[in-house]
Amino acid sequence: MEIERACTSMLVGKDASIDGSVMIARNDDTFLPLTPQRFYMHPAWHGEKGKKIKSWLNGFEMELPENGYRYNAVPNVDYKKNGYYEESGINEKNVAMSATESTYGNERTLAFDPLVKDGLDEDCIVNVTLPFIDSARQAVQFLGKLISKYGSPAGNSVLFADKNEAWYMEIVTGHLWLAQRIPDDAYAVVANEVAIQQVDFNDTENFQWADGIQEFVEEHHLNPDKEGWNFRHIFGTFNEKDRHYNTPRVWYGHHLFNPELDEDPESGELPFIMRANHKFTPDDIEMYLGSHYNETPYDPMGHADDADKYRYRPIGLNRTQNSHVLQLRNDVPEEQQAIMWLCIGYPEFSPYIPFYTNANDTDPSFSQTPLEMDVDADSAYWLYRHMSMLVESHYSKFVQDNTDYLIECRRVNRKMIAEIDKEAAKLHGAELTEFLTQKNYEIVATMKKMTKELMNKLIMKGIELSKFTFNMDKNL
Repeated sequence: MEIERACTSMLVGKDASIDGSVMIARNDDTFLPLTPQRFYMHPAWHGEKGKKIKSWLNGFEMELPENGYRYNAVPNVDYKKNGYYEESGINEKNVAMSATESTYGNERTLAFDPLVKDGLDEDCIVNVTLPFIDSARQAVQFLGKLISKYGSPAGNSVLFADKNEAWYMEIVTGHLWLAQRIPDDAYAVVANEVAIQQVDFNDTENFQWADGIQEFVEEHHLNPDKEGWNFRHIFGTFNEKDRHYNTPRVWYGHHLFNPELDEDPESGELPFIMRANHKFTPDDIEMYLGSHYNETPYDPMGHADDADKYRYRPIGLNRTQNSHVLQLRNDVPEEQQAIMWLCIGYPEFSPYIPFYTNANDTDPSFSQTPLEMDVDADSAYWLYRHMSMLVESHYSKFVQDNTDYLIECRRVNRKMIAEIDKEAAKLHGAELTEFLTQKNYEIVATMKKMTKELMNKLIMKGIELSKFTFNMDKNL
Protein backbone atom coordinates (compact mmCIF):
# COMPACT_ATOMS: atom_id res chain seq x y z
CA MET A 1 0.00 0.00 0.00
CA GLU A 2 1.51 3.33 -1.01
CA ILE A 3 1.22 6.01 1.64
CA GLU A 4 0.23 9.55 0.72
CA ARG A 5 2.53 12.17 2.17
CA ALA A 6 1.41 15.70 2.89
CA CYS A 7 4.05 17.42 4.94
CA THR A 8 5.09 20.85 6.22
CA SER A 9 8.73 21.98 6.23
CA MET A 10 10.91 24.76 7.62
CA LEU A 11 14.54 25.76 7.01
CA VAL A 12 16.66 28.26 8.97
CA GLY A 13 20.05 29.72 8.00
CA LYS A 14 22.90 29.97 10.52
CA ASP A 15 22.71 33.76 10.96
CA ALA A 16 18.95 33.53 11.49
CA SER A 17 19.30 31.21 14.51
CA ILE A 18 20.08 32.28 18.05
CA ASP A 19 23.27 30.21 18.37
CA GLY A 20 24.55 30.01 14.79
CA SER A 21 22.92 26.64 14.07
CA VAL A 22 21.65 25.61 10.65
CA MET A 23 18.29 23.86 11.06
CA ILE A 24 15.94 21.96 8.77
CA ALA A 25 12.64 20.55 9.98
CA ARG A 26 9.52 18.78 8.74
CA ASN A 27 6.30 17.05 9.73
CA ASP A 28 6.12 13.64 8.09
CA ASP A 29 2.37 13.27 7.54
CA THR A 30 0.80 10.06 6.29
CA PHE A 31 -2.67 9.33 4.95
CA LEU A 32 -3.53 7.22 8.00
CA PRO A 33 -3.37 8.23 11.69
CA LEU A 34 -1.46 5.07 12.63
CA THR A 35 1.56 4.00 10.60
CA PRO A 36 4.06 2.82 13.24
CA GLN A 37 7.58 4.21 12.92
CA ARG A 38 10.85 3.34 14.58
CA PHE A 39 14.06 5.33 15.08
CA TYR A 40 17.32 3.50 14.65
CA MET A 41 20.96 3.80 13.56
CA HIS A 42 22.32 2.32 10.34
CA PRO A 43 25.95 1.22 10.78
CA ALA A 44 28.53 2.29 8.21
CA TRP A 45 29.71 -0.21 5.60
CA HIS A 46 32.95 -0.53 3.69
CA GLY A 47 33.91 -2.46 0.57
CA GLU A 48 30.55 -4.17 0.09
CA LYS A 49 30.21 -4.77 -3.63
CA GLY A 50 26.84 -5.63 -5.09
CA LYS A 51 24.81 -4.15 -2.21
CA LYS A 52 21.38 -3.31 -3.67
CA ILE A 53 18.15 -1.66 -2.67
CA LYS A 54 14.75 -2.42 -4.15
CA SER A 55 11.48 -0.62 -3.52
CA TRP A 56 8.68 -2.71 -2.01
CA LEU A 57 6.18 -0.42 -3.74
CA ASN A 58 7.06 0.37 -7.36
CA GLY A 59 9.90 -1.96 -8.39
CA PHE A 60 12.66 0.68 -8.36
CA GLU A 61 16.07 -0.97 -7.91
CA MET A 62 19.67 0.21 -7.88
CA GLU A 63 23.10 -0.92 -6.75
CA LEU A 64 24.52 1.11 -3.86
CA PRO A 65 28.10 2.40 -3.59
CA GLU A 66 30.60 0.08 -1.90
CA ASN A 67 31.08 2.44 1.05
CA GLY A 68 28.37 4.15 3.09
CA TYR A 69 28.42 6.39 6.16
CA ARG A 70 26.61 5.62 9.42
CA TYR A 71 23.29 7.44 9.63
CA ASN A 72 20.06 7.43 11.62
CA ALA A 73 16.58 7.08 10.15
CA VAL A 74 12.87 6.94 11.08
CA PRO A 75 11.31 4.32 8.76
CA ASN A 76 8.03 2.43 8.72
CA VAL A 77 7.98 -0.69 10.86
CA ASP A 78 5.93 -2.65 8.32
CA TYR A 79 8.24 -1.68 5.44
CA LYS A 80 7.33 -4.66 3.25
CA LYS A 81 3.74 -3.40 3.12
CA ASN A 82 4.25 0.37 3.36
CA GLY A 83 7.75 0.88 1.97
CA TYR A 84 10.90 2.02 3.79
CA TYR A 85 10.22 5.80 4.02
CA GLU A 86 13.25 6.53 6.20
CA GLU A 87 12.27 10.22 6.14
CA SER A 88 14.92 11.99 8.25
CA GLY A 89 18.44 11.61 9.56
CA ILE A 90 21.98 12.91 9.95
CA ASN A 91 25.01 10.96 8.77
CA GLU A 92 28.42 10.65 10.44
CA LYS A 93 29.74 13.58 8.38
CA ASN A 94 27.09 15.80 10.01
CA VAL A 95 25.03 16.18 6.87
CA ALA A 96 21.28 16.25 7.48
CA MET A 97 18.51 15.16 5.12
CA SER A 98 14.73 15.32 5.39
CA ALA A 99 12.67 13.79 2.60
CA THR A 100 10.24 14.42 1.22
CA GLU A 101 7.85 17.33 1.01
CA SER A 102 5.25 16.20 -1.54
CA THR A 103 5.25 18.76 -4.35
CA TYR A 104 2.96 18.98 -7.34
CA GLY A 105 4.03 20.07 -10.81
CA ASN A 106 1.44 21.31 -13.28
CA GLU A 107 0.06 19.48 -16.28
CA ARG A 108 1.74 21.83 -18.78
CA THR A 109 5.23 20.75 -17.69
CA LEU A 110 4.34 17.12 -17.00
CA ALA A 111 3.05 16.81 -20.56
CA PHE A 112 6.62 17.04 -21.82
CA ASP A 113 8.48 15.29 -18.97
CA PRO A 114 6.01 12.86 -17.38
CA LEU A 115 6.59 11.09 -14.09
CA VAL A 116 8.43 7.75 -14.22
CA LYS A 117 6.36 4.96 -12.66
CA ASP A 118 9.31 2.85 -11.47
CA GLY A 119 11.62 5.76 -10.66
CA LEU A 120 13.24 6.85 -7.39
CA ASP A 121 10.48 7.87 -4.96
CA GLU A 122 10.22 8.94 -1.33
CA ASP A 123 10.21 5.38 -0.04
CA CYS A 124 13.88 4.86 -0.99
CA ILE A 125 15.25 8.37 -1.43
CA VAL A 126 16.97 8.63 1.98
CA ASN A 127 18.47 5.14 1.70
CA VAL A 128 20.20 5.94 -1.60
CA THR A 129 21.38 9.44 -0.68
CA LEU A 130 22.14 10.09 3.01
CA PRO A 131 24.91 7.44 3.44
CA PHE A 132 26.90 8.92 0.54
CA ILE A 133 26.92 12.72 0.96
CA ASP A 134 29.63 14.93 2.45
CA SER A 135 27.95 18.34 2.34
CA ALA A 136 24.53 19.85 1.72
CA ARG A 137 25.67 21.42 -1.55
CA GLN A 138 27.15 18.17 -2.85
CA ALA A 139 24.00 16.31 -1.75
CA VAL A 140 21.90 18.28 -4.23
CA GLN A 141 24.14 17.24 -7.12
CA PHE A 142 24.31 13.64 -5.91
CA LEU A 143 20.53 13.27 -5.76
CA GLY A 144 20.08 15.30 -8.94
CA LYS A 145 22.16 12.79 -10.87
CA LEU A 146 20.04 9.91 -9.53
CA ILE A 147 16.84 11.68 -10.62
CA SER A 148 18.29 12.32 -14.06
CA LYS A 149 19.22 8.64 -14.36
CA TYR A 150 16.23 6.88 -12.81
CA GLY A 151 13.48 9.48 -12.99
CA SER A 152 10.91 10.30 -10.32
CA PRO A 153 7.38 8.83 -9.98
CA ALA A 154 6.15 11.81 -7.94
CA GLY A 155 6.84 15.44 -7.21
CA ASN A 156 9.18 15.46 -4.23
CA SER A 157 11.09 18.19 -2.42
CA VAL A 158 14.11 17.47 -0.24
CA LEU A 159 15.82 19.41 2.56
CA PHE A 160 19.60 19.23 3.11
CA ALA A 161 21.79 20.90 5.70
CA ASP A 162 25.31 20.98 7.09
CA LYS A 163 26.89 23.40 9.56
CA ASN A 164 27.21 26.08 6.88
CA GLU A 165 24.24 25.80 4.53
CA ALA A 166 20.62 24.74 4.14
CA TRP A 167 19.31 23.81 0.67
CA TYR A 168 15.77 23.21 -0.57
CA MET A 169 15.51 20.98 -3.68
CA GLU A 170 12.30 20.63 -5.69
CA ILE A 171 11.83 17.66 -8.05
CA VAL A 172 8.83 18.68 -10.13
CA THR A 173 8.63 16.42 -13.19
CA GLY A 174 10.00 13.04 -14.23
CA HIS A 175 13.60 14.27 -14.49
CA LEU A 176 13.73 18.01 -13.77
CA TRP A 177 14.66 19.67 -10.48
CA LEU A 178 15.95 22.93 -9.08
CA ALA A 179 17.41 23.83 -5.68
CA GLN A 180 17.94 27.07 -3.79
CA ARG A 181 20.24 27.80 -0.88
CA ILE A 182 18.50 29.45 2.06
CA PRO A 183 20.40 32.70 2.78
CA ASP A 184 22.24 32.63 6.10
CA ASP A 185 20.02 35.37 7.57
CA ALA A 186 16.73 33.91 6.33
CA TYR A 187 14.12 31.21 6.92
CA ALA A 188 11.56 29.47 4.72
CA VAL A 189 8.35 27.51 5.34
CA VAL A 190 6.89 25.17 2.72
CA ALA A 191 3.62 23.23 2.43
CA ASN A 192 3.15 20.89 -0.56
CA GLU A 193 3.47 23.51 -3.28
CA VAL A 194 6.29 24.53 -5.57
CA ALA A 195 7.96 27.19 -3.42
CA ILE A 196 11.04 28.56 -5.23
CA GLN A 197 10.37 31.80 -7.09
CA GLN A 198 12.77 33.93 -9.16
CA VAL A 199 15.87 32.04 -10.30
CA ASP A 200 19.21 33.64 -11.19
CA PHE A 201 21.08 31.20 -13.41
CA ASN A 202 24.23 33.31 -13.06
CA ASP A 203 24.25 32.76 -9.29
CA THR A 204 25.64 29.26 -8.87
CA GLU A 205 26.40 29.91 -5.20
CA ASN A 206 22.70 29.99 -4.41
CA PHE A 207 21.04 27.95 -7.16
CA GLN A 208 21.57 24.48 -8.65
CA TRP A 209 19.45 22.87 -11.37
CA ALA A 210 19.00 19.94 -13.70
CA ASP A 211 20.89 20.09 -16.97
CA GLY A 212 18.71 21.41 -19.77
CA ILE A 213 15.94 22.89 -17.62
CA GLN A 214 16.15 26.34 -19.25
CA GLU A 215 16.07 24.87 -22.75
CA PHE A 216 13.14 22.64 -21.76
CA VAL A 217 11.09 25.64 -20.63
CA GLU A 218 11.95 27.65 -23.73
CA GLU A 219 11.33 24.82 -26.19
CA HIS A 220 7.87 24.04 -24.81
CA HIS A 221 6.82 27.67 -24.19
CA LEU A 222 6.26 27.17 -20.46
CA ASN A 223 7.20 30.54 -18.96
CA PRO A 224 3.99 32.59 -18.48
CA ASP A 225 5.77 35.75 -17.28
CA LYS A 226 6.79 38.68 -19.47
CA GLU A 227 9.96 39.10 -17.40
CA GLY A 228 12.07 36.86 -15.19
CA TRP A 229 12.21 33.10 -14.65
CA ASN A 230 9.87 32.23 -11.78
CA PHE A 231 10.15 28.53 -10.96
CA ARG A 232 6.83 28.51 -9.10
CA HIS A 233 4.96 30.15 -11.99
CA ILE A 234 6.49 27.79 -14.54
CA PHE A 235 6.21 24.44 -12.75
CA GLY A 236 3.75 24.97 -9.89
CA THR A 237 0.01 24.75 -9.35
CA PHE A 238 -2.47 27.19 -7.85
CA ASN A 239 -5.88 25.62 -7.46
CA GLU A 240 -8.64 25.30 -4.86
CA LYS A 241 -6.77 22.56 -3.01
CA ASP A 242 -3.69 24.76 -2.78
CA ARG A 243 -5.73 27.66 -1.40
CA HIS A 244 -7.31 25.58 1.39
CA TYR A 245 -4.89 22.70 1.99
CA ASN A 246 -1.44 24.15 1.34
CA THR A 247 -1.04 27.92 1.14
CA PRO A 248 -2.59 28.76 4.56
CA ARG A 249 0.12 26.72 6.31
CA VAL A 250 2.77 28.96 4.77
CA TRP A 251 0.73 32.03 5.69
CA TYR A 252 0.55 30.93 9.33
CA GLY A 253 4.33 30.50 9.51
CA HIS A 254 4.72 34.06 8.25
CA HIS A 255 2.00 35.18 10.68
CA LEU A 256 4.00 33.73 13.60
CA PHE A 257 7.44 34.95 12.60
CA ASN A 258 6.64 38.16 10.70
CA PRO A 259 3.45 39.35 12.43
CA GLU A 260 3.96 42.83 11.05
CA LEU A 261 3.03 41.59 7.55
CA ASP A 262 -0.54 41.69 6.27
CA GLU A 263 -0.81 38.65 4.02
CA ASP A 264 -3.72 36.76 2.49
CA PRO A 265 -3.78 33.09 3.63
CA GLU A 266 -4.94 32.08 0.14
CA SER A 267 -2.39 34.06 -1.86
CA GLY A 268 -0.31 32.16 -4.41
CA GLU A 269 2.44 34.79 -4.17
CA LEU A 270 3.53 34.33 -0.55
CA PRO A 271 7.32 34.73 -0.55
CA PHE A 272 9.62 31.73 -0.21
CA ILE A 273 12.62 33.46 1.38
CA MET A 274 11.73 35.30 4.59
CA ARG A 275 13.60 37.32 7.21
CA ALA A 276 12.30 37.67 10.75
CA ASN A 277 13.04 40.43 13.26
CA HIS A 278 14.20 37.88 15.84
CA LYS A 279 16.51 34.85 15.86
CA PHE A 280 15.18 31.30 15.85
CA THR A 281 15.55 28.49 18.37
CA PRO A 282 14.44 24.88 17.92
CA ASP A 283 11.49 25.81 20.17
CA ASP A 284 10.18 28.25 17.53
CA ILE A 285 10.25 25.59 14.86
CA GLU A 286 8.62 23.02 17.12
CA MET A 287 5.85 25.49 17.97
CA TYR A 288 5.15 26.02 14.28
CA LEU A 289 5.17 22.31 13.42
CA GLY A 290 2.71 21.60 16.22
CA SER A 291 0.42 24.54 15.46
CA HIS A 292 -3.18 24.59 14.27
CA TYR A 293 -3.77 28.28 13.50
CA ASN A 294 -3.71 28.96 17.24
CA GLU A 295 -5.39 32.22 18.28
CA THR A 296 -6.96 32.76 14.87
CA PRO A 297 -10.53 32.04 13.65
CA TYR A 298 -9.14 29.04 11.74
CA ASP A 299 -8.17 27.03 14.84
CA PRO A 300 -10.21 23.76 14.84
CA MET A 301 -9.89 23.74 18.64
CA GLY A 302 -11.12 27.34 18.89
CA HIS A 303 -14.53 28.96 19.24
CA ALA A 304 -15.27 30.34 15.78
CA ASP A 305 -18.05 28.90 13.63
CA ASP A 306 -17.38 25.71 11.69
CA ALA A 307 -16.98 27.52 8.36
CA ASP A 308 -13.82 29.17 9.71
CA LYS A 309 -12.64 26.44 12.10
CA TYR A 310 -12.44 23.85 9.34
CA ARG A 311 -11.58 26.14 6.44
CA TYR A 312 -7.88 25.26 6.29
CA ARG A 313 -5.74 22.18 6.95
CA PRO A 314 -3.74 22.58 10.21
CA ILE A 315 0.03 22.17 10.37
CA GLY A 316 0.19 19.53 13.13
CA LEU A 317 -2.09 16.52 12.62
CA ASN A 318 -2.96 13.25 14.30
CA ARG A 319 -1.45 11.59 11.21
CA THR A 320 1.91 13.29 11.68
CA GLN A 321 4.03 10.20 12.30
CA ASN A 322 7.42 11.83 12.73
CA SER A 323 8.14 15.50 13.34
CA HIS A 324 11.77 16.51 13.54
CA VAL A 325 14.22 19.38 13.77
CA LEU A 326 17.69 18.52 12.46
CA GLN A 327 20.15 20.91 14.09
CA LEU A 328 23.79 21.43 13.05
CA ARG A 329 25.43 23.54 15.75
CA ASN A 330 28.46 25.79 15.33
CA ASP A 331 29.23 26.57 19.00
CA VAL A 332 30.43 23.09 20.05
CA PRO A 333 33.12 20.66 18.79
CA GLU A 334 32.30 18.94 15.51
CA GLU A 335 31.92 15.47 17.04
CA GLN A 336 28.95 16.61 19.14
CA GLN A 337 27.59 19.12 16.66
CA ALA A 338 24.55 17.27 15.30
CA ILE A 339 21.29 16.88 17.23
CA MET A 340 18.06 15.40 15.97
CA TRP A 341 14.99 16.66 17.86
CA LEU A 342 12.40 13.93 17.31
CA CYS A 343 8.68 13.89 18.11
CA ILE A 344 6.70 10.73 17.35
CA GLY A 345 3.45 11.68 19.08
CA TYR A 346 1.15 14.45 17.89
CA PRO A 347 3.47 17.47 17.57
CA GLU A 348 0.79 19.64 19.19
CA PHE A 349 1.02 17.69 22.44
CA SER A 350 4.30 15.72 22.52
CA PRO A 351 7.87 16.78 23.31
CA TYR A 352 10.69 16.90 20.79
CA ILE A 353 13.38 14.67 22.27
CA PRO A 354 17.02 15.55 21.49
CA PHE A 355 19.30 12.80 20.22
CA TYR A 356 23.01 13.26 19.60
CA THR A 357 23.50 11.58 16.25
CA ASN A 358 27.12 10.63 16.95
CA ALA A 359 25.84 7.42 18.53
CA ASN A 360 26.02 3.68 17.96
CA ASP A 361 22.34 2.87 18.35
CA THR A 362 19.08 4.14 19.81
CA ASP A 363 17.07 3.22 22.88
CA PRO A 364 15.03 0.03 22.30
CA SER A 365 11.82 1.92 23.08
CA PHE A 366 12.48 3.83 19.84
CA SER A 367 14.19 1.20 17.70
CA GLN A 368 11.77 -1.68 18.39
CA THR A 369 8.25 -0.41 17.74
CA PRO A 370 5.49 -3.06 17.68
CA LEU A 371 2.92 -2.86 14.91
CA GLU A 372 0.02 -2.65 17.34
CA MET A 373 -0.41 -0.88 20.63
CA ASP A 374 0.27 -2.86 23.78
CA VAL A 375 -0.19 -0.81 26.95
CA ASP A 376 2.48 -2.91 28.66
CA ALA A 377 5.01 -2.60 25.84
CA ASP A 378 7.97 -0.28 26.22
CA SER A 379 7.37 1.64 22.99
CA ALA A 380 7.97 5.37 22.57
CA TYR A 381 5.78 5.58 19.46
CA TRP A 382 2.75 4.18 21.26
CA LEU A 383 3.48 5.98 24.55
CA TYR A 384 3.46 9.43 22.95
CA ARG A 385 0.45 8.72 20.77
CA HIS A 386 -1.44 7.42 23.81
CA MET A 387 -0.57 10.59 25.73
CA SER A 388 -1.58 12.79 22.77
CA MET A 389 -4.97 11.09 22.51
CA LEU A 390 -5.56 11.68 26.23
CA VAL A 391 -4.89 15.41 25.90
CA GLU A 392 -7.17 15.83 22.89
CA SER A 393 -9.99 13.84 24.53
CA HIS A 394 -10.62 16.66 27.04
CA TYR A 395 -8.75 19.43 25.26
CA SER A 396 -10.14 22.43 27.13
CA LYS A 397 -9.60 20.74 30.50
CA PHE A 398 -6.20 19.18 29.77
CA VAL A 399 -4.44 21.66 27.48
CA GLN A 400 -2.93 23.75 30.30
CA ASP A 401 -1.50 20.67 32.01
CA ASN A 402 -0.05 19.64 28.65
CA THR A 403 1.36 23.11 28.02
CA ASP A 404 3.05 23.15 31.43
CA TYR A 405 4.48 19.69 30.74
CA LEU A 406 5.91 20.72 27.35
CA ILE A 407 7.49 23.84 28.84
CA GLU A 408 9.11 21.73 31.55
CA CYS A 409 10.28 19.18 28.94
CA ARG A 410 11.99 21.95 27.00
CA ARG A 411 13.64 23.29 30.16
CA VAL A 412 14.88 19.86 31.22
CA ASN A 413 16.13 18.98 27.73
CA ARG A 414 18.00 22.26 27.40
CA LYS A 415 19.64 21.72 30.81
CA MET A 416 20.64 18.14 29.95
CA ILE A 417 22.12 19.15 26.60
CA ALA A 418 24.22 21.89 28.25
CA GLU A 419 25.54 19.47 30.86
CA ILE A 420 26.27 16.75 28.31
CA ASP A 421 28.06 19.21 26.03
CA LYS A 422 30.48 20.13 28.84
CA GLU A 423 31.34 16.51 29.58
CA ALA A 424 31.52 15.56 25.90
CA ALA A 425 34.08 18.28 25.14
CA LYS A 426 36.66 16.24 27.10
CA LEU A 427 36.18 13.10 24.98
CA HIS A 428 36.96 12.04 21.41
CA GLY A 429 36.50 9.19 18.94
CA ALA A 430 34.90 5.91 19.98
CA GLU A 431 34.87 6.94 23.65
CA LEU A 432 32.80 10.03 22.84
CA THR A 433 30.40 8.07 20.60
CA GLU A 434 29.72 5.57 23.37
CA PHE A 435 29.29 8.38 25.92
CA LEU A 436 26.73 10.18 23.74
CA THR A 437 24.89 6.91 23.09
CA GLN A 438 24.48 6.38 26.82
CA LYS A 439 23.40 9.99 27.36
CA ASN A 440 20.72 9.55 24.69
CA TYR A 441 19.38 6.65 26.76
CA GLU A 442 19.26 8.91 29.82
CA ILE A 443 17.36 11.62 27.96
CA VAL A 444 14.82 9.05 26.74
CA ALA A 445 14.33 7.73 30.28
CA THR A 446 13.81 11.23 31.68
CA MET A 447 11.21 12.12 29.06
CA LYS A 448 9.43 8.79 29.55
CA LYS A 449 9.19 9.38 33.32
CA MET A 450 7.79 12.89 32.84
CA THR A 451 5.30 11.65 30.24
CA LYS A 452 3.96 8.84 32.41
CA GLU A 453 3.53 11.29 35.29
CA LEU A 454 1.46 13.55 33.03
CA MET A 455 -0.63 10.62 31.81
CA ASN A 456 -1.37 9.51 35.35
CA LYS A 457 -2.47 13.05 36.20
CA LEU A 458 -4.72 13.30 33.14
CA ILE A 459 -6.33 9.92 33.78
CA MET A 460 -7.17 10.95 37.35
CA LYS A 461 -8.64 14.25 36.13
CA GLY A 462 -10.53 12.41 33.41
CA ILE A 463 -12.17 10.11 35.96
CA GLU A 464 -13.42 13.18 37.80
CA LEU A 465 -14.90 14.51 34.53
CA SER A 466 -17.01 11.41 33.95
CA LYS A 467 -20.65 12.07 33.08
CA PHE A 468 -21.56 9.18 35.36
CA THR A 469 -20.75 11.32 38.40
CA PHE A 470 -23.73 11.80 40.74
CA ASN A 471 -23.72 13.80 43.95
CA MET A 472 -25.89 12.35 46.72
CA ASP A 473 -26.74 13.78 50.13
CA LYS A 474 -24.27 12.18 52.53
CA ASN A 475 -27.11 11.55 55.03
CA LEU A 476 -29.00 9.27 52.66
